[in-house]
Amino acid sequence: MLKYFILLNLTIFFCFCSCDTTTQSNSYKVKIISTPVLDSSAQPYLFTDKNERIFLSWIEKHNKESTLKFSTFIYNNWTTPLKIATGNNWFVNWADYPVIATIGEKNMIALYLEKSGPSTFSYDVKYRLTHDEGKSWDSARFLNEDGKKAEHGFISVQPFGEKYFISWLDGRNTGKEKMDGHGQMTLRAATLLKNGTKEAEWELDNKVCDCCQTTVTITKNGPVVIYRDRSDEEIRDISIVRMVNGRWTKPQTIYTDKWKISGCPVNGPRADALNNNLAIAWFSIKDEKPEVKVVFSKDGGATFNTAIKIDEGQPIGRVDLQMLDENTAIVSWMEGSEIKAIRVNRDGSKGQSIVISNSSETRSSGFPQMTKSGNKILFAWTDNIQKTIKIASLEIK
Repeated sequence: MLKYFILLNLTIFFCFCSCDTTTQSNSYKVKIISTPVLDSSAQPYLFTDKNERIFLSWIEKHNKESTLKFSTFIYNNWTTPLKIATGNNWFVNWADYPVIATIGEKNMIALYLEKSGPSTFSYDVKYRLTHDEGKSWDSARFLNEDGKKAEHGFISVQPFGEKYFISWLDGRNTGKEKMDGHGQMTLRAATLLKNGTKEAEWELDNKVCDCCQTTVTITKNGPVVIYRDRSDEEIRDISIVRMVNGRWTKPQTIYTDKWKISGCPVNGPRADALNNNLAIAWFSIKDEKPEVKVVFSKDGGATFNTAIKIDEGQPIGRVDLQMLDENTAIVSWMEGSEIKAIRVNRDGSKGQSIVISNSSETRSSGFPQMTKSGNKILFAWTDNIQKTIKIASLEIK
C-alpha cells in the first residue's frame, strides 16, 4: 500500500534494470517493470505485510480451469510463482477478485470464489491457509457457512493482531420472499484465527448495494468496514460501521451524495488508517456529474472533515487509497482510460496528479491496485489487450 507522493519539486529516482520501460508524466516518472505473470491472467491484488514484503496474487485462466497464484517482490525481483488453488468451477469476475493477507513470517490466507450452483450468481467464498510461506496449503474451507445458493463475495481482509479480519457481501437473504419482494444483500464480517478457525461472525448491515467492493482497515479503536449502502429509496451512498470497545456501531453515511441509482454501479470505496486517523476515497455521481472524493477523520470514523474532490471531470472510479501520514493520503483512480494518482492533504490542498498508465474503460481491464514498501510504490492492473498483468513502480528518495 502506498505511502507518499512527494511535493512537486521532489525528485523521484529509479533503480530497476535498464530493460524496463520508463515513461514520464509532468515532473514524475513511472517505470513499467517486469512481472511474474504469464498471459491469460487477470484480477491482480497487491498486499504489503508488516515486514514490508510485497505480495501479488492473480488468476491464470486456461480453457475452463482457473489457477490462483502469488509471487513476492524481494530485492527488486519477483520470486517464482507458487500455486494456491486450482478449480474448474470458480466464479471469475472483473470486479470481484481474490485477496490475500499475511500474519507473521509464514502464515498467509487466500480467499477466492467458487460456484455453488448453476445460476450465474450462485457462488461461495472459499479460503485456504499456508503456514510455510506458500509451499503447501490447507484444504479449502467455506467463509460463508449458510449453505445457500446465492451470491457471496466482494471480500476484504486485513491482519488484526494475530487474527484475520474479513468482510464480504452475503446474499443468503436474497432468495427470501418478503412484503417488498426479494430479500436484500447483507454485509457481514468475521475474525479467523491464524489456524483458520472462525472466532466470530456478525451481520453489520441488512441491506446494502449488491456488487460494490467492501474495504476494511484497522483503527486504534478496532476494525472499520466501509461499503456502498442502499436505502429503500435507492440512495446508494458510502457508509461505515466501526468496532468500538468490542461492539459494532450502527451504519453511518460518511457523506450525503444522495446518488439515486436503480442498479449497482460496481464501484466500491477504499480506506486506510494510521491509529485513529482515517481516509476514505470513493466514486459517486452527484447532479449527473461523476466525482471521486476523499474524506479524512481524526477519530476513527466517528466524524469526518469536508469532502475533497480530486477527479478532473471524467472519472469512472475504481479507486485505491493509502495513508501517508496523519494528514496526507495518496489516491489512485481511473480518469477515463487513464490510471491516475494524486497526493491529498486533510486541509483540502492537493498535489499534481500523475498518469500511471493508459488502460481501458472496459470491464476486462479490472480494478487497478497499488501498494507501498519502504520507498517503493507499486501499481498493478490488467492489460486487456495483451491479456496479462502490468506493473509500474515509483521509487522515492
